[in-house]
Amino acid sequence: MEKTIGFIGAGKMAQAMIGGILKSKMVAADHIVASALTEKTVQFVHDTYKIKTTSNNKEVARIADILILAVKPELHSKVIKEIKNEFNPDGIVITIAAGISLQDLEKDFGYQVKAIRSMPNTPSLVGEGMIVICPNQFVDEQEISYVEGLLQTFGKTERLGEYLMDAVPAISGSSPAYIYLFIEAMADGGVRQGIPREKAYRLAAQAVLGAAKMVLETGIHPAALKDDVCTPGGATIEAIAALEKQQFRGTILSAMESCTERVKTLMSK
Repeated sequence: MEKTIGFIGAGKMAQAMIGGILKSKMVAADHIVASALTEKTVQFVHDTYKIKTTSNNKEVARIADILILAVKPELHSKVIKEIKNEFNPDGIVITIAAGISLQDLEKDFGYQVKAIRSMPNTPSLVGEGMIVICPNQFVDEQEISYVEGLLQTFGKTERLGEYLMDAVPAISGSSPAYIYLFIEAMADGGVRQGIPREKAYRLAAQAVLGAAKMVLETGIHPAALKDDVCTPGGATIEAIAALEKQQFRGTILSAMESCTERVKTLMSK
């Protein structure tokens, strides 16, 4: 029997997930339901994805086999309190929010809920997401595999132990923002040299895309790939030297540390 996928919260990330699931045809539109806070979002998601939408969270929880909590961290406890008595105990609940632990979910539900902590990222919008998951002990391997298949409709998945989940936002959840900043800076550099801005963005973005595919598809160490571009006495090694003088790698490490510390702060609230 086909499972029903429910979303509480229907913002950009939830919409990316819904779009990927529908495109893959893994789950039909009539087996996906989403709730949203505003009538505008309820109507938009219904019209765009042709799924059932509602402003009633309890209605979603009541019919969902897989319930995805796509709300801000500070709303989790409130939403769970509202829906926990409606949710099927045999169902699986998935959080996509930073800073929400499995222990938080289990405590808020107040019973042995099957729970998965996850961290997707915004490239899910174009089917290139990176989604890290961590299930609790009540989810069996068959159920985990089903959830992975669901998430792989809009990206790649990895499993990590929960002790590592706080580090995930810095390396894949938030990191697209660093890459966008890098692309913008490279485009500005191109414009400075006379390249039209629209073309500069395309050149910079494609270079990042191509470099990432080289790492993923060749399996060659990034340092070796970098060395391959740097001919002796050439222009590329001069650029690398300038980046090193400005502590490029150290700045990235510092940014990631700040991101991780903020995630831990969210958890303590």
